[in-house]
Amino acid sequence: MRLRRNIHSCNSLSKQQSTNKKTAMKTSLNTLAILLALPSTFAFAPPSNSISTTTTTTTSLSALQQDLTFTPPDTFNDGEISEQLCTEAAQKMKRVMVPVSKEVSDTGYVGISYIHWEGDAQLKRKENTLPLLLVHGFDSSALEYRRLGPQLAKLGVDVYCVDLLGWGYTQLDDVNSFSAKAKVEALKGFWETVGSNGEVVVGGASLGGAATIEFAAENLYKASEDGSSDSEGFVRGTVLIDAQGFVDGIGPMSFLPAPLARAGIKVLQSVPLRNSANQMSYHNPETYATEDALKVGRLHCLREGWEDGMLSFMQSGGFRPKEKVSQINVPSLVLWGRQDGILEGKEFAQKFIDTMPDAQLQWIEECGHVPHLEQPEVTASYILDFLRLEKVRPKKSSGTGGVLNAGIFDGLFSMLIK
Repeated sequence: MRLRRNIHSCNSLSKQQSTNKKTAMKTSLNTLAILLALPSTFAFAPPSNSISTTTTTTTSLSALQQDLTFTPPDTFNDGEISEQLCTEAAQKMKRVMVPVSKEVSDTGYVGISYIHWEGDAQLKRKENTLPLLLVHGFDSSALEYRRLGPQLAKLGVDVYCVDLLGWGYTQLDDVNSFSAKAKVEALKGFWETVGSNGEVVVGGASLGGAATIEFAAENLYKASEDGSSDSEGFVRGTVLIDAQGFVDGIGPMSFLPAPLARAGIKVLQSVPLRNSANQMSYHNPETYATEDALKVGRLHCLREGWEDGMLSFMQSGGFRPKEKVSQINVPSLVLWGRQDGILEGKEFAQKFIDTMPDAQLQWIEECGHVPHLEQPEVTASYILDFLRLEKVRPKKSSGTGGVLNAGIFDGLFSMLIK
């Protein structure tokens, strides 16, 4: 009798553990679907051949800093994506080697992909605005800005859209960590290399907003107290597009054993889940949630090493921006799709206004979670108005060659040592 009870007890325990695993897996997959429907701004920035003025950064890069192993994605042939703006954006992609700690890469460098839309020359001189650095959202790429980037450039704004480490078309091999911390560190290395830490406005969409908040909080511009030209930091403003800023971490996914997490990640790569997230993102899915849009968001997931990079990020626990929102004391623009069905604007947009010391809100009408894709012209117009504000105008030269040249020699020594 006692043996029977023990057997029954073991069977009950086994069933309960199985149920718990299924529940955890279901919860995690739901989390993945929500995260995937939170696209952020991407940022790829090919360097120009000119020295910066007060409104542009120094982006003349030596071949030593370019990742010569990089080939931009062929979105038209390999990706079977017909949207012309996507093809043009992909053709602009470059990848540059940026400095990071040995915790991220043993070589001290990683390859970060980016797109640079250079502002119209005449309007750039007229407008005299700071450059804009844009960050994409959860598991996305700079191609997400294929519509907004050209619109801003036509208005005279220099736009740099950069991929977060592990996502988009960044280096995936020989990298030790793709954690949230590593992503922010690589973003800092990118602007040090391409922008020479010149004054900049940084923006992010959806989960890219969380990355933007963490990056900005570490690099806020601070004028000298004695009125001299000396200052600290370089982030002069932020642009938050339907941003995630008040939710820390990624939920149950960070606690799953690696085999279960990998199973969830494979689902994240699947067409059905991508399509579901695509439909959720737009106010007008019939027009915008197309097969092309699905392919654009999924193409980078097919790269070798993507799964390991995603697992590393999941196990790191994700971004933790909640306590840092109030620290963003530079001027900030909060843009929100009026019909956002993923992050409710009345709750979250207002939270930013209530929490940040110097923020303004602009609603984007007839728009869901991705104004930069669904209403790019209106979004670009609001961003330009913000950049024109006197308090966001350039205070000094936004770039010099000093940091850039140091990066060149560091890169050379790194290659020789390796």
